[in-house]
Amino acid sequence: ESLLIELGTEELPPKALDDLAAAFLRGICDGLAKRGIGADLDHAILYASPRRLAVHIPHVATHQPPQSIERRGPALAAAHGSDGQPSKALLGFAHSCGVGVDQLEKLETDKGAWFVWRTVNPGQPVSALLSEVINEALGHLPIPKAMRWADHDYSFVRPAHWLVILHGADVVPGEVLGLKSGRISHGHRFMHPEPVTIADADSWLDTLRAAHVLADPVERRQRIHQQVGQAALETGGVPRMDDALLDELANLTEWPVAIACTFERDFLEVPPEALVTTMVANQKFVPVFDANGALTEHFIGIANIQSKEPAEIRKGYERVIRPRFADAKFFWDEDLKTPLADNQELLKSVTYQQALGSLWDKSVRVAELARIVANRVGADAGLATRAASLSKCDLLTRMVGEFPELQGVMGRYYANRHGEPAQVADALDSYYQPRFGGDAIASDAIGQVLAVAERLDTLAGIFAIGMKPGGNKDPFALRRAALGLARTLIEASMDLDLHGSFLEALELIPDSALSAALKPGKDGVVPALKPGRRAVLAAELCDFVFDRLRGYYA
Repeated sequence: ESLLIELGTEELPPKALDDLAAAFLRGICDGLAKRGIGADLDHAILYASPRRLAVHIPHVATHQPPQSIERRGPALAAAHGSDGQPSKALLGFAHSCGVGVDQLEKLETDKGAWFVWRTVNPGQPVSALLSEVINEALGHLPIPKAMRWADHDYSFVRPAHWLVILHGADVVPGEVLGLKSGRISHGHRFMHPEPVTIADADSWLDTLRAAHVLADPVERRQRIHQQVGQAALETGGVPRMDDALLDELANLTEWPVAIACTFERDFLEVPPEALVTTMVANQKFVPVFDANGALTEHFIGIANIQSKEPAEIRKGYERVIRPRFADAKFFWDEDLKTPLADNQELLKSVTYQQALGSLWDKSVRVAELARIVANRVGADAGLATRAASLSKCDLLTRMVGEFPELQGVMGRYYANRHGEPAQVADALDSYYQPRFGGDAIASDAIGQVLAVAERLDTLAGIFAIGMKPGGNKDPFALRRAALGLARTLIEASMDLDLHGSFLEALELIPDSALSAALKPGKDGVVPALKPGRRAVLAAELCDFVFDRLRGYYA
């Protein structure tokens, strides 16, 4: 018969839901397989919604097969004393097996001979094992932060409220997180607040659908994708919804409904990246663009209810986005009052890293490296140096303070508005590339030079102070910086000596910073910095970059 397991909870964290569901399915399947329970695990399906984790497995056996047990005891040579009587070891082994010595068998192999005890236990019914299987699976879930509720001793990612375990049409008795199993589930919190009775494992999905719950995350994604496309079409625009936003929307809703909304056109004076960021990151709205790729005044919200008055939901979405956009416009207008270059002095008051100084110090080092790299590869050294000196200035703007993910993007906008050369402005944004796996490198020459200089200084500085990444810890994202450096050099065909470049970067790191990595001796005195320390670090840095290339070329 088919097996259905559903654990009902309060709203689960949307960004963790997919991993929780996948781990739950894997845990249930592993638990059944470990116990030798016959099941069609290849066709097991996970289901998940904001209020439930579920697994459906077709053709699950009712019993374990008989369990063959073999225990190896003492070697024949040590099993009897000089008087020919069974030794204490043999008697103890037989006693632990619950049998007499005469019931033990002998096992002879090339490596020796032993007494063994063999038996066959009848398989247990699946109903007696499922609670253990479920609890094991829940114990291995990647829970971001467990919580307790009421006066229970156990904890889970969210409080659990109901448990359904059905084998065919039969309820499998069991207890998980203090919940006794049954056939009562729950539909949509608002559209179907009454309890839902599940007839059998195979009818669960359709029964919940009738109660306004789409328990299949794939079905919810398809519904959202289709409805968003239709709503955008009605506005005459094109929605922009990446997989991450689609996944989060599907994990926030059980009965998604797309609603087209609008905001005041005056807000379009703000850079579109800022508006899109606040729409997507803060409100989970889908922005709408025109055929030319320009942001429009339309956006789409995803409600978790089929409202009789969608206009009221639309008003609510438009009301909550207005103050967000007003803030963005205020930040933009205020930042434009101060030329970007005026923030350079303020960088002196912002610490980059205690031993490596301020952001101003880092900018000075990067500017010198950018000049050297530009001269080597035939780029404009003046533009590269100017871009490097401005590269951290947008970090002190109000807009980036509110939206850190816009660093670089806003630097480009402000530099353009304040009359900086176009190549400098573009480089302030592009030098962050590649920002993530699969992202392209900077496409402009000055951006490529700045990308190399920035990463040379970051890697050299952090290695110099002894904070190399280890294990899963990489607080300065040095692995990503090393791969970005290597990719830029390779894909931009920049003819640069990597070892020599690291040596030049390390020469710009003050001796005091390199000494910070040295441990005091037994007398508490820090040893003197060895003359060849920078050469050793340069070699280590090259190896670190080359290690990243293994994955890149693979």
